[in-house]
Amino acid sequence: MVDQARADFLGCYGNKDIKTPNIDKLASCGTRFDRLYVANPFCMPARAAIMTGRMPSTNGARTNGTPLSIQSRTFVGALRESGYDTALIGKSHLQNMTGLPRAYTPSVVEKCSTDKDGYPDQPTRSVLTGDNYDNENSILWKKNEDHQVKTPYYGFDHVDLCTLHGDNVGANYPRWLNSKHRNSESLKGSKNALDKGNISTPQAWRTAVNEKEYPTAYIGQQTIDWIVTHDEEKPFFVQCSFPDPHHPFTPPGKYWDMYNPNEIELPKSFNKGSSPILDHLRNEHENGISNRETTLPYVVNEKEAREAIALTYGMVSMIDDWIGNIVETLKKCNLYKNTVIIFGSDHGDYMADHGIMLKGPIHTQGLIRTPFIWSDPTSKTTAYVKGLCSGIDIAPTILERSSTPLYYGIQGKSLNSLIAEETTTHRNEVLIEDDREVIYLGFTEPQRVRTMVTKHHRMTLYHPSGHYELFDLKNDPHELENIWDKPEYKKLTNVMTKRMLQLICEMQDWSPLPTGRA
Repeated sequence: MVDQARADFLGCYGNKDIKTPNIDKLASCGTRFDRLYVANPFCMPARAAIMTGRMPSTNGARTNGTPLSIQSRTFVGALRESGYDTALIGKSHLQNMTGLPRAYTPSVVEKCSTDKDGYPDQPTRSVLTGDNYDNENSILWKKNEDHQVKTPYYGFDHVDLCTLHGDNVGANYPRWLNSKHRNSESLKGSKNALDKGNISTPQAWRTAVNEKEYPTAYIGQQTIDWIVTHDEEKPFFVQCSFPDPHHPFTPPGKYWDMYNPNEIELPKSFNKGSSPILDHLRNEHENGISNRETTLPYVVNEKEAREAIALTYGMVSMIDDWIGNIVETLKKCNLYKNTVIIFGSDHGDYMADHGIMLKGPIHTQGLIRTPFIWSDPTSKTTAYVKGLCSGIDIAPTILERSSTPLYYGIQGKSLNSLIAEETTTHRNEVLIEDDREVIYLGFTEPQRVRTMVTKHHRMTLYHPSGHYELFDLKNDPHELENIWDKPEYKKLTNVMTKRMLQLICEMQDWSPLPTGRA
């Protein structure tokens, strides 16, 4: 698993500039999904949806900052209960990892009753705070050398945790790095970086951490070590989860200048298109008041865009090299012919689409469409699936393939019949949920965003701002012309609105089951 990776940043998805031979080989030996969409375009809710097979509105992890309840069923937990060895190596992000307080508190909370700690009373008494929700807290990992993840962790028996991104990765990684350097902190971060030449794109530095000790290498090697030493008599599930290519842009060694920014092609939508958010970001940039050292989207010029893409390509290529090492390990251990290898990402990145970076509530294809590859050496599989799929479909696919019974309440649909070419029909629409509790990007209130993707269209509504978007993906693949308010598309908007209402209703929760007759 990778973090914040677009589908079109891989060779097997048509990118002719990037070098990803090992991921491409997985695709050539398995099934590549062309239109798998996120359930949510933010880290925590996207990952929780994958883990549970349930939409953010039903599993409870509906936005960044809201942990997945430790009571939640996950597909990994189901595998564990069925006798699988389970391991997580790398990023989890099912719980808050910064250790910082909420970025925003609704004013209505001030009128609510509170518990003994001053935390607002919630609709249920299962408060998502305390020791059970401090597993990924970066501050505690730094302060207490004995701090560890409490296992089983959402089904994982073994956890080598990584938090944060770039060369600032925390948790188990810096402890490992400290075993190799007396003062490893002197290698990390922008203040300790090497000369980066004429690279000027925001949030980029040439890390002083070498290739063999960069977080990607640590995660790859820890995965290899776990595979080599695990009990060969037991089936296993290992999640090798890289924090890259998420910003900041810090590829080490040769990966820093592996790609020449001057040879990078800009997106077709660069500096094109208009929306309230895009216009707000551009106005901030023009007036010199934009904050580009943040996790929020920001505007870049052509040079900065090319540099960010080139550095991202370097991070992806490093991941690809380690995937090759892991596959070779499976072969040496005589496990390759009996191991399903899955490649995916939590969500994408604007990466200069419309001239902006990172992620936010604009649901462009680069953000909501992710790579997904299923390589199964023991089954006949189709090479390519072009139908609509969702991140919530991953959990039931893994459970069905492993002959593990599904738990009640999974909303995803298994992809196995598509993979085996038993059917070509899966979904007619995909729903994407996005709750933004921070007031930003020109809005005066927090926004709730809902998107529906169909075969040829993407429709998005923003509430309570009342902004609507409708794009014809067939004739306008770069999403430049919002046709929502055009009179000639009135019938289409009515049909799409009806379909979205039906889809939202379909994605409401059927659990918990009644406990008896009323």
